[in-house]
This record gives sequence, C-alpha cells and structure tokens, in this order.
Amino acid sequence: MAKSRSDYFGLNYLLSVILAIIPVTSLICGFVTRLLEGKIVAALIRIVFGWNIVWIIDLVLMILSKHILRLLNI
Repeated sequence: MAKSRSDYFGLNYLLSVILAIIPVTSLICGFVTRLLEGKIVAALIRIVFGWNIVWIIDLVLMILSKHILRLLNI
C-alpha cells in the first residue's frame, strides 16, 4: 500500500511515533530527514534546539496530525 506522504524513512505511523517519543532517536531521525529533504537550516535548528522545544512541538504535531508536520520550510 503506497502512501503519498510518509513519516520517518517511509515507516508506518505507529513506529514513527515510537521513534519520536524517544528523544535521541527523534533528534537523529529529525535531523536526517530534514537533511534528506535539503533543508539545511531546519536540520541545524533541529540539532541546536532539538532536545527541548522542537522535540515537544514535533511530538505533539505528529500525534495530532498523524504524520510528520514540517514547520520550517527553510
């Protein structure tokens, strides 16, 4: 079953939420997915602020919207 929009590395929603709950994996997966999308500034912001505000925002938005929501289109 092909999805038009996928979460971390094409994984399903439940596995992506589990990875997002764990701070270390959320930081790594968020950084890598933003780099793969070509969003260098967003990846750097993720590394600098990833352990607090960005992690909580990503987690809440992922749970509410059922996919990874990209706030920064930089």
